[in-house]
Amino acid sequence: MNSASNHDERIAKLTFASVYPHYLAKAEKKGRTKEELHQVIEWLTGYNEDAFPGCSHFHRRKGEY
Repeated sequence: MNSASNHDERIAKLTFASVYPHYLAKAEKKGRTKEELHQVIEWLTGYNEDAFPGCSHFHRRKGEY
């Protein structure tokens, strides 16, 4: 297996719950708010703020949206 396909597999195995704190930290570091991040997440995924932390979609792997 080459390194590119290994990298792709590792990324596909990530859950949204595992990367969300990193997205939030990066957004805040760049002067953005949690609410702005949630707007972007809703635009990208179709899930609003009420849906992602407590629902099964929050724990789906990135490739399952």
